[in-house]
Amino acid sequence: MFSKLFAVAVLATAASAHMKITSPVPFNNGVLDNSPLQADGSNFPCKVGTVQGVTYDYGTDIPSNVFAQGSTQKLAFIGTAVHGGGSCQVSVTTDAKPDKNSVWKVIKSIEGGCPAKDQTGNLPGDNASNVDPYTYDYTIPKELQSGNYTLAWTWFNKVGNREMYMNCAPLTVTGSAGSKDFLNTLPDMFTANIGGDCSVAANVDLKFFNPGNDLDRFNSATPSALGTANCTGLATGSPAQSTQANVPSAGGVFITSPPASQPAATQPAASQPAASQPAASQPAASQPVVTSAPVASPPAQSQAAPSPTSSAAAALPPAPSSGSNASSGLSPSGGFTAGTACPTEGQWNCIDGTHFQRCASGSWSASQAVADGTSCQSGQAESLKMVAKRGKKSMRRAVRMRA
Repeated sequence: MFSKLFAVAVLATAASAHMKITSPVPFNNGVLDNSPLQADGSNFPCKVGTVQGVTYDYGTDIPSNVFAQGSTQKLAFIGTAVHGGGSCQVSVTTDAKPDKNSVWKVIKSIEGGCPAKDQTGNLPGDNASNVDPYTYDYTIPKELQSGNYTLAWTWFNKVGNREMYMNCAPLTVTGSAGSKDFLNTLPDMFTANIGGDCSVAANVDLKFFNPGNDLDRFNSATPSALGTANCTGLATGSPAQSTQANVPSAGGVFITSPPASQPAATQPAASQPAASQPAASQPAASQPVVTSAPVASPPAQSQAAPSPTSSAAAALPPAPSSGSNASSGLSPSGGFTAGTACPTEGQWNCIDGTHFQRCASGSWSASQAVADGTSCQSGQAESLKMVAKRGKKSMRRAVRMRA
């Protein structure tokens, strides 16, 4: 009996040591476990649903991750069961509480080495709370309209059981540029291993059918070393690639071939940007710019995961220097004059629910308007609490064809 209980405990510990994001801050951060999505897809998207008697939802009064258009942010994780790395995507939807019909659009793809680089198995420690020493940059597109979104991190592990991981986080994008039609030019988020007609081969890094224009490759993940999913028919995720077909390679892994109506082009080297090629069914856009990075030695295991608020601070305009007192700079509306000294570094100040500013480098920044359709909770606090008037915006899935 003892040996059986011990075996069960060991398996439970191993399962709990999988990966989850810490930056951006996800929904249900305090109770979210490290497990993958259910194999039947019952808790897709975002692990929302009831599993073994535990119910997850999108929660209430959750501070949003506030990022500016064009800003660079970081993916950070905890957990040790990295399964040899694999391939990840960062995607967004305009739905506040996504469901199975939500349309997700990719803003970043990573092929190979995610969520850990140069690993044949798992990180040491077998501990769900250990900080993953590897982080990954992604950019909030400057063309993405300001407003409220839900962001998703998805991962297809290289070794082990065929699984799909997905964590979601509330996102508020600030700025004055962007277009409501921009999302429709992006590829759809890739899904597999959750009860559909698509599965990812084991022991190979996944090559996404359409990774989008922001693509990183790690661990010598050249196109010839990657394999795409074994899918019934075709699921490309891009109008520009809607006539591609899946062709099985000698190893049984499906690769993507160009349509017969146009000659095959030589794939550029991973360290070179791909040549510009206009798409037939959408405005011309350059092919993904692939960033290949040498595998570096991981930093110390004790490194703390980056805070999403520190990324948000970088998006605010620099505060002018001033020697004035904080109290003397307070206006009747609750805002402080830019440059007024502030006592608590990193603190946010919401002004009448319509503007916000931050204590940065000892001074209050200039105030910025909140995104359209949102308001913030007035007053000073460690986090900026956003109240969203959220609704579904018009988004289109990419055209899909089957062979």
